Amino acid sequence: MGDEKRRILPGEACPSPILDHQQIVLGHGSGGKLTQDLVEELFLPNFTNHYLAQLDDQAVLDVNGSRLAFTTDSFVVTPIFFPGGDIGRLAINGTVNDLAMCGATPRFISVAFILEEGLAVADLVRVVESMRQAAQEAGVLLVTGDTKVVNRGKGDQVFITTTGLGILERPVKISADQARPGDRILLSGTIGDHGMAILSRREGLEFEGPIESDTAALHTLVAAMLDASEQIHCLRDATRGGVATVLNEIASRSQAGMEIDGRSIPVRESVKGACEILGLDPLYVANEGKLVAIVAAEASDAVLDRMRSHPLGSDACCIGEVVAAHSRRVLVKTEIGGTRVLDVMLGEPLPRIC
Repeated sequence: MGDEKRRILPGEACPSPILDHQQIVLGHGSGGKLTQDLVEELFLPNFTNHYLAQLDDQAVLDVNGSRLAFTTDSFVVTPIFFPGGDIGRLAINGTVNDLAMCGATPRFISVAFILEEGLAVADLVRVVESMRQAAQEAGVLLVTGDTKVVNRGKGDQVFITTTGLGILERPVKISADQARPGDRILLSGTIGDHGMAILSRREGLEFEGPIESDTAALHTLVAAMLDASEQIHCLRDATRGGVATVLNEIASRSQAGMEIDGRSIPVRESVKGACEILGLDPLYVANEGKLVAIVAAEASDAVLDRMRSHPLGSDACCIGEVVAAHSRRVLVKTEIGGTRVLDVMLGEPLPRIC
């Protein structure tokens, strides 16, 4: 693990451990604390610019009077086929969602395949056909791409990298640094479905009740929300690290506190049972078809009603609010009435889930 050092982060009363690694570990891909360290201590200093400094899942670019959203993502999920989806559908939907989280309309996608020698052609055909169907459903065009093959044992069947381009047609500024005290925190539905679907297939586990990935393209849900009100300050799809990581990222970027009611967060009984058996907190489990929205208090009811009228937001709910107290910290009220800090995840409880 390397030597352990300690430092005090702004707004914290006690030291937080920083692990200096001589090699990359799975936790660097968790979306949690190690990922943040990698971004803030390596990538940001070397590629610094005002677009990257926003630390959103996409960059909003001003090009000849037009506002464009630009994003890229890689998918290394194992297994490549899982209940409710596959790596191809995941790649399209994930890229569409990153564009949608700033209010953009997704338009174009590029794709790069890294194929391992020995991959069954039938499996590749199945992945590509799934991508085609997902792109058609989302209304995006796949316009360019690349393919590479690596030696047997040097990959894991197939890795996919996608880049997306979208257009912002509304004069909105939606970013992780826009949350303000008094804002309401909205969640579009049940959590933990994707991560537990991956784990159940990977480990050959069976639980009471079916568990399927929630992978979905969320841009039409976001459009419906913006039709109800443009007073949406932040949007994030809760993928790696789950809802807990998203809330911590927004709290940190906005330098605000958050208070959520854990009793109001919807979790399917099958997912809840599986998490209890495996000792996992659903708040840290990945989703691929759910979003968190930070909305002005006066607009929250209208936005929530519109979410509930959309097929992808039928279980939407308000889970808390942004507060001025305990800046950069997220507090959650537990089912037994206590309160705990919802911290940033340090390790990687479920690697290779997206």
